[in-house]
Amino acid sequence: MKRSILFTALFLLVAVSAMAQRPYNVVFDLSSKDTLNHQAVIRMLKLIVEEHKDAKLEVVFYGQSLDMVTQNKSVVANDVMELAKIPQVQFKVCELAMKRWNLDKSQLLPGVLTVPDGIYEIITRQGEGWGYIKVAR
Repeated sequence: MKRSILFTALFLLVAVSAMAQRPYNVVFDLSSKDTLNHQAVIRMLKLIVEEHKDAKLEVVFYGQSLDMVTQNKSVVANDVMELAKIPQVQFKVCELAMKRWNLDKSQLLPGVLTVPDGIYEIITRQGEGWGYIKVAR
């Protein structure tokens, strides 16, 4: 009986310790043109950065979501540019989607990066153990 209690306590201690050491890394998947989704991801990023200073956050754009990071189209441009200055926050646009929508890198907001394939970027982060959030209403 004492052995099982000791084993259980040791197991719980190891489990809690392992969870406490897990990094807070999240990749956000955004393919929506809906500006409410754009505002929602900004809100989530701000809250996480405020509460978890060591978090690594990445938003990957493809599909119809590119307006969020395009000059003269984004309703959250100022927020994107401010968050992009934070080293642990990155905004990455799929170059395949840019080609489809005839968007040039020069049209992106300052601080926004590109990746060859947005979906591959997402699955790469997931393979590295990052959490995954699909941003949608």
